[in-house]
Amino acid sequence: MTAGFSILIPTWNNLPYLRLCVESIRRYSSFEHQIIVHVNDGSDGTLEWVKEQGLDYTHTKENVGVCLAMNMMRSKVQCDYIYFINDDMFVLPDWDVVLMNEVNALPDNMFYLSSTMIQPHDANDVGLCINYGDSIETFQRERLLNEYMNVPYPDWLGSTRPPNLVHRDIWDLVGGYSIELSPGMYSDPDFTAKLLLVGVRYLKGLGNSRVYHFETKTTTRIRKNDGATQFLLKWGISNSAMRKYITRQGEDWSRHDMPLDSARLKSKRRSAKLKALWYLLTKGFGIIKEIEKI
Repeated sequence: MTAGFSILIPTWNNLPYLRLCVESIRRYSSFEHQIIVHVNDGSDGTLEWVKEQGLDYTHTKENVGVCLAMNMMRSKVQCDYIYFINDDMFVLPDWDVVLMNEVNALPDNMFYLSSTMIQPHDANDVGLCINYGDSIETFQRERLLNEYMNVPYPDWLGSTRPPNLVHRDIWDLVGGYSIELSPGMYSDPDFTAKLLLVGVRYLKGLGNSRVYHFETKTTTRIRKNDGATQFLLKWGISNSAMRKYITRQGEDWSRHDMPLDSARLKSKRRSAKLKALWYLLTKGFGIIKEIEKI
């Protein structure tokens, strides 16, 4: 195998899924990837297992969330490309070949690419909704491996969510993940907004790079930040409006040269200002409330 990506996996006491994720990367990759794990807590045996496996890792005694974990793992990166995947995902054959072919065809590193998820219960606005199990116990591995390419899915606009790929120079240019959004709600669209700010416009999901996602095996256990409000106050537009009218997430890639709906976008900006004013008057702003908890 030849050199591939630095794969970043934040995890929090989710060892059975992490094992499966790492196994899938090792078994179904065509390139030699560096796997980096951030172990939040790790009292379930995760830290010992990561060490036994010889994986690169960072560690905190408590759960610091996704944003800090991602930025800590950046210090271990050895490859040119950073691939972010959740620990409850399972990569499928040729996932990395499709991504690497796309990278090699591009003229520069101003891109943000996503694999396409297959999920048991929710297709969101991108990906396929096909149930191959939503737990380790119900996982239908062989059926998935036999069928995962049976349903065609086109390349799509608006790469935002993991699993995604970015050049490490672009990662550094935008400063990685925004820690004020810890533990991490809305940190993915925030990262995308930062990419847009520095001129990245090639936000593409690849329909033939496929990953199975068991869905929300960690987010149901955390105390979530009010990411929607934070995103609105920071960027002056809601995440949903950015996805629909700027990145146009989920639209067929063949439409990528079509101009933005500037009139609709202007209308959404006006409504965002009113929402922001209401939030500021009723909820306050800034991170002082989080600092006061220390």
